[in-house]
Amino acid sequence: MIPNKTLLLLPGDGIGPEVMAQARRVLDWVQSSGRASFTIFQDHAGGAAIDAYGVPVTDATVAKAKEVDAVLFGSVGGPKWDSVPFAIRPEAGLLRLRAELQVFANLRPAKVFDALVESSSLKPELVRGLDIMIVRECIGGIYFGEPRGIETLPDGSRRGVNTEVYTTREIERVGRVAFDLARKRQGRVCSVEKANVMESGLLWRQVMTALQAAEYPDVSLGHMYADNCAMQLAKNPKQFDVIVTGNLFGDILSDLAAMLTGSLGLLPSATLGARDATGRRPGFYEPIHGSAPDIAGKGIANPMAQILSLALLLRYSFDMEEDAAAIEAAVERVLTTAGRTPDIAAPGRAAISTTEMGDALIAELAAL
Repeated sequence: MIPNKTLLLLPGDGIGPEVMAQARRVLDWVQSSGRASFTIFQDHAGGAAIDAYGVPVTDATVAKAKEVDAVLFGSVGGPKWDSVPFAIRPEAGLLRLRAELQVFANLRPAKVFDALVESSSLKPELVRGLDIMIVRECIGGIYFGEPRGIETLPDGSRRGVNTEVYTTREIERVGRVAFDLARKRQGRVCSVEKANVMESGLLWRQVMTALQAAEYPDVSLGHMYADNCAMQLAKNPKQFDVIVTGNLFGDILSDLAAMLTGSLGLLPSATLGARDATGRRPGFYEPIHGSAPDIAGKGIANPMAQILSLALLLRYSFDMEEDAAAIEAAVERVLTTAGRTPDIAAPGRAAISTTEMGDALIAELAAL
């Protein structure tokens, strides 16, 4: 049996608690099977933390996140908190957790399940068999760069400032993650930036080129401007294997890639830090979808992205590859044989609820 592992669950806002509840059921099933033992903690983050504590994440929650083996996060935000000061908006809690944990490599797989080829916004022949990994640098770039802020100018007008900044070290460490992943896949990396108009993009291209030549001559490296990459994802997505890019472009491109699969409700993510001397590394796992406040409380949210994020947690933080693969296989079986939530419901078939989708998944896991 896998030695006891510790997790912190942060369900967040909107549909977060609903889909996290289904992921918790999968965790409980894995534990009840006798293959692993978990100590599970749970707390608030985002808007729920603002309501409970007055801040989007507390120092105590951050400390617990650093202490546990992995963090499973929900989604945060919603119109309820639109009027709070910018510094304590729900998303600030997420950004602080990423920065405090030093999780810099955000892995966002975009895989099209055969059962959902027709759900994609692109023609079936363009997405059938699609399997892309986007590696997004997650604690640098314009989301964290200084100076930043809103200032009042002498004439009374205002100016908003954000700074795009990357260092050689930041680029190299996320580049290594992308190249290492490519070695286990098709051996191809596409590095994305705007080297034609941004100095930070030019440095990114130079560093990635030097890194590939020095350490990864067996991996193919190509370069692409971010705007062209967006077009190519819509035109011919299967040309890509691993895409590596900065924080802002990764945020945008991964949401675009998610829609190639048919629904944001299917896309998980893993955000990893560097390994320490013992081999342990921080891991932060969350679905790509938002808090979807318009459907919160209706019991119709798709829980699969949260559950697949749990599968990534088992794979990357706990080395439980067989269990991770079993969850992914069970998800594919459910999408093929069972009902689906409204976002991906098959034409002519009634949609099922969040809980019913969880029921179907647990049944498939038991069968597997």
